[in-house]
Amino acid sequence: MIGVGEIKRILPHRYPMLLVDRVTEVVPGERARGLKAITCNEPWYAQVPDDAPEEDYHYPWTILLESWCHVAGVLVARERPNPDVRTGMAMLLGGVTDAGFHRPVVPGDVVEHHVRLARRVGDTYVFEGESLVGDATALTVGRLTMTMRPASELDHAPAGA
Repeated sequence: MIGVGEIKRILPHRYPMLLVDRVTEVVPGERARGLKAITCNEPWYAQVPDDAPEEDYHYPWTILLESWCHVAGVLVARERPNPDVRTGMAMLLGGVTDAGFHRPVVPGDVVEHHVRLARRVGDTYVFEGESLVGDATALTVGRLTMTMRPASELDHAPAGA
């Protein structure tokens, strides 16, 4: 079990974009599972009026996918944590294919992210998995590519810029 304190020692994300509350399983080089509890006190709900319909409380799909990515990040970076992206290695999202959003997620839901490492080539990782609320699938990820690059390579403007 990895709590929020250790997650913050592994990942550079902080409020309001630290989107995983607990990692319940890590099998290095294979898979990870993590939890995100959805609450009405999250920043994306700040402007929702009191008389808003229920669909206005549907958790943003992009944020749900980002939360899933944080579990993937813990799987990759647990052995070499980097809570300061200005040094060491930085995580970069390469792309997502075959993502499916199947069920709205709302405040009160606890989402369980399942991340599997499908392939690794050097410092590039390919993941697949899903997110569940209870037994219901909320999100499926067919393929997500993440790579690690030295932060020093990202700190300079490109030539000719």
